[in-house]
Amino acid sequence: MRQTRKSQLALGEARIEDIKLDHKSRDDIPAVLLGLQHLYSHKQTRDKLFSLLEEHILPGTNRNVGRPGMELWRVLVMGVLKQGLGCDFDRLHELVNQHRTVREFLGHGAFSQGDTYELQTIIDNVYLLTPELLSEIGRLVVESGHAVARKKPGEPLRGRCDSFVVETDVHYPTDVNLLWDAMRCLLRELGHAAKKSNIVGWRQWRHLTKEVKRCFNKVRSTRRAKSRPDRVEAYIERCRHLADRAEESLKELEQADVAQSGMVQSLIAHARRQIDQVDRRLLKGETVAHDEKVFSIFEEHTRWVSKGKAGCAVELGVPVCVVEDQFQFILHHKIMWEGSDTESAVPIIEETQALYPDLRVCSFDRGFHSPDNRVRLDAMLDLNALPRKGRLCVAEREREEAQAFAEARRQHPAVESAINHLEHRGLDRVRSRGADGFAHTVALSILAANVHRIGVLVRQRVRDAERRRRRRAA
Repeated sequence: MRQTRKSQLALGEARIEDIKLDHKSRDDIPAVLLGLQHLYSHKQTRDKLFSLLEEHILPGTNRNVGRPGMELWRVLVMGVLKQGLGCDFDRLHELVNQHRTVREFLGHGAFSQGDTYELQTIIDNVYLLTPELLSEIGRLVVESGHAVARKKPGEPLRGRCDSFVVETDVHYPTDVNLLWDAMRCLLRELGHAAKKSNIVGWRQWRHLTKEVKRCFNKVRSTRRAKSRPDRVEAYIERCRHLADRAEESLKELEQADVAQSGMVQSLIAHARRQIDQVDRRLLKGETVAHDEKVFSIFEEHTRWVSKGKAGCAVELGVPVCVVEDQFQFILHHKIMWEGSDTESAVPIIEETQALYPDLRVCSFDRGFHSPDNRVRLDAMLDLNALPRKGRLCVAEREREEAQAFAEARRQHPAVESAINHLEHRGLDRVRSRGADGFAHTVALSILAANVHRIGVLVRQRVRDAERRRRRRAA
């Protein structure tokens, strides 16, 4: 049984609209809470928000009977606060149990000190916020933010589009150390699964892991591997022998219907691929094609991105394309699991205009340019500030020197501030596991950034009003 928000206040509990926050504080916590308070204080926005939460979180359950669950408002507050501060679940756990103002926003009064949250309970509930739900809530937040920013009805939106790499939590990949990752995980999973199902042959899996590691340490650098090919052969042969044994044991695991059999099968496939690539590259001198490589066996969605930036030759992660408007709200984002900027320019504008038809102007970097993009974006936008690559002809020079085009290009670098803001909201390095966890973190970070922006605008409005009051009093 879950409630979105309890209708009756307990003794000592304050209404969220009446909670006092320090508008002079420069910390991020009051700004995020101010944004949440603004959303809650407007009845129409609050009703739409609660309707979305009820529709998406556990829609098939009966909310009137059963064991009480966490209120959906609390789930949203925890998720937005975590990404709004760019912290981990351990700090969030401390805040929701010890921070007085945060607990007031969660609905705990002065006499509910015994009501605390377990760490795993927080994690499980925050992950109920799916990317689809967060996207719909994000649209509601942007509309509310435009009202705070005093956007005029019918005023066109001027967007800035750019992409950046959101790093995944992986180490630098080589075929040699990826083989070690696959083997140590394979031996560990086999050891535990064999013990549960009484399969013989893996009692000494820890000793076997140490043997593989000794072989790996002898060839872990390219210089060592190329100078001693015999050590590479020994490393490959030891891994191949263990992979053969693992395949034999896999059949017994499948017959016993052990839960780990799927994981073991996946790790064997990783090990086989890495054995083949090490053999081809270091022993046969072949060049392994880029599309054959995997850059992490744990986060398989990780891409090798080389944009040629100074001091950052390679980034390991997934590019994310964002569109920011003139009020500094992120209108839309697109995770580029594959493809480049040129392939994402038109789709992201189409998706953004489907959500916000007022988007009529957008600027881009040269990396988004292609002849096809130029034609299609010109038809979609009133002003397509997409600069052309290479030397310009007379007509192109006149186009880019036009006042409206030049003004859009002057405003475009502000999108780097939005990207830096997102990196401070948890998108510097994503530590959630899997592609689903990555998408969840990106969507939640963008929602938190927009809520934080509302809080900043509200705080600035209160400060300006106080400044005017003092002037009149003087």
